[in-house]
Order: sequence, then C-alpha cells, then structure tokens
Amino acid sequence: AALAEAARDGGADEMTVYAFARVGYHRSLDMLRRNGWKGHGPVPWEHEPNRGFLRCLAILAVSARTIGEEAEWERCSQFLYDSSEAAYDALAERVDALAPSVGPV
Repeated sequence: AALAEAARDGGADEMTVYAFARVGYHRSLDMLRRNGWKGHGPVPWEHEPNRGFLRCLAILAVSARTIGEEAEWERCSQFLYDSSEAAYDALAERVDALAPSVGPV
C-alpha cells in the first residue's frame, strides 16, 4: 500500500500505481490466508495489520477505474465495502473515486 500511495502521490503514471496496488493486494491476501482468513468475511479496519490490505484494495479500485477497468473498479469497491464498512468510509474520504453504489448485496 505504501508503494502504491507513494507512486500515486509522486505523480507516477496510472499503470504503475495499478501495478503496485495489485501486487500489494495479492501479497496481503496471501498473508490474510496464512493467518486463517478463508477468502470471505470481515477484515476489520480496526485491526491495524489489516489496513495495508484494505488500503491496497481501495487504491486498486480507483486505479482500475482510471485505466478503464470499470468492472474491476466496481468489484474492488464492493469487496472493500463487504470486507469492512469502516475501511470503506475511512478510505472513501481519502480516495474520492470508490464506486458510490456499493452496499449490502
């Protein structure tokens, strides 16, 4: 998440930001799974070690939209909301392009 945020904040092209966010997202998924997460269910924002994954997911959503991947933008935004409504709310303030139509399915 830190590399994706630094790339974004440093003016890197969107494909670079997307690449950093995607790698961070997948590495974070691996860590969550090693710690017993089954691939669904809550990933609490309140648990500080989860924040890297959730931040990557938010940046991935936004950068996907920027490069024209609308379906991935919506999917990642929904995944973030489903994982942690608190993270979605906290990150939506910082990342203004999360899909607005997400919510309980």
